[in-house]
Amino acid sequence: MQDEFSGLAALAAVADKRSFTAAAAELRVTPSALSQSVRALEERVGVRLLQRTTRSVGLTEAGARFLEQLRPALEGIHAAFESLDAVRGRPAGTLRLSIPQLARATVLEPILAEFLAEYPHIRIDVVVDDRLVSIVEQGFDAGIRLGELLDKDVVAVRVTDDMQMAVVGSPAYFAARGKPKHPRDLHAHECINYRHLTSGTIAGWEFSDEGRDITLAVDGRLSTNDNNVMIRAALDGVGLAYLMESSIEEELAGKRLVRVLTRYSPRFPGLFLYYPSRTQLAPKLRALVDFLQARRRKAKASR
Repeated sequence: MQDEFSGLAALAAVADKRSFTAAAAELRVTPSALSQSVRALEERVGVRLLQRTTRSVGLTEAGARFLEQLRPALEGIHAAFESLDAVRGRPAGTLRLSIPQLARATVLEPILAEFLAEYPHIRIDVVVDDRLVSIVEQGFDAGIRLGELLDKDVVAVRVTDDMQMAVVGSPAYFAARGKPKHPRDLHAHECINYRHLTSGTIAGWEFSDEGRDITLAVDGRLSTNDNNVMIRAALDGVGLAYLMESSIEEELAGKRLVRVLTRYSPRFPGLFLYYPSRTQLAPKLRALVDFLQARRRKAKASR
């Protein structure tokens, strides 16, 4: 039974990582041992489950169907083993998280050292990616995303307050070009655009004017998919940037960036930690949920 389980776990890891080397590192075995486990499983079931090439590895059609049915059982087995750690009073295991750049700076980095110190038996594997991925298919325990982007069939736990976008520029830029008084004035300004990584489209700038939603397509010579590039360019006077307020708090406080059009910028739901509703909450994930909620309560009480 142990050999069968190791083969099933090996198959799931290779399918998620699309690499024997990466999967072996995650399971802490050698690539050759992992390959042998998968081959032994294929021999037992009499069907090829993985398609191997010199450059990549992926599931065959039969393997994809097999793994789809297998995943809930594997998740239950992993949760059962991890529940024993809870009985021993120590949440443990690797916690895999998918988060966007915004959550990296505002949620994860401020708590990472303290959380790992409090839970020495938990490992954290973080993938920073602004794309909205399927956490189940990609093998993540949970993700963090803006509330408005989440499906209704997930469990979502609020980890930040509501958020607000901000149109900002440097003092030097405004001294040379003046300040827009209304969103439509942005058409006369140099604007720094954000390009979505997955679709390649340019994000519109969203506003609200007396209850009426406005989405503008603005123009400028610089577009990027990286917030840090946008912030640096705005600081250097390249143009106006449309950024999450929480990502530029220090620049605003130090008056290195100046905000405009505040009255037209509506608030919207902030960041949420989310995970599949069918998943039994593993102790390692429960520890993170409780930690984030306690930290948020403490922050609100200190205001």
